[in-house]
Amino acid sequence: MAVPQSQFLVTEEEYLAMERDAEERHEYIDGYVFAMAGESPEHGEICANLGWIIGPQLRGAPCRMRTANSKVRSGPKPAFTRGQKGLYSYPDLFVICGELQFHDKHKDVIVNPTVIFEVLSESTASYDRGEKFLRYQNWCPTLRDYVLISQTSPTIEHYSRQPDGSWTYRVYQGLEASFSIKSIKCNLKLSEVYERVKFPPVALEKKPGAKKTTTKKTSTGSKGGSKTRKKR
Repeated sequence: MAVPQSQFLVTEEEYLAMERDAEERHEYIDGYVFAMAGESPEHGEICANLGWIIGPQLRGAPCRMRTANSKVRSGPKPAFTRGQKGLYSYPDLFVICGELQFHDKHKDVIVNPTVIFEVLSESTASYDRGEKFLRYQNWCPTLRDYVLISQTSPTIEHYSRQPDGSWTYRVYQGLEASFSIKSIKCNLKLSEVYERVKFPPVALEKKPGAKKTTTKKTSTGSKGGSKTRKKR
């Protein structure tokens, strides 16, 4: 578990004020601020590919795309201005359908994502699958799909919220695989997502195209006190 940038707790209001003047990006969770590290070449290629795959498919649709410089808030609505409970994150890419909804008058924090994409790394995978996803499930009611992309093998995990609040899970493996995200009417081919990404031979061994399981409906509420720093 990484150490936060400061051992002193800060409020959401203080974090946002600092972040608006900062040259580097930081994530915030329940009073702790974490600096975000740079990206690997594979991470950069995948994010760039996602942009040109998703962007054209949204033309003429009531949805729009945002990249890693846009913040998303998930967490209970602050009971007072100096509250500390909440998560401010920078998804690698996300899509919003309908009108943009903002956290405050500055209009630099979005609260109604429809689909979130995260490119996993060794240091962030457990956090992206665990605490972060739990926050998104419990405090982002507009979120319909959560997509996790490996950068070490051609593997994509797709969580999709169902009408009853439960989530289905599918994993797509191999460059021949493809899948659709119904909430935004977009199709993704793994061969395009991973274009120009080099894998070791073992990562390219043929695997089943898709597997499916269903998870139980999550309970409301969220965990606090996490000190995981997002790295690439």
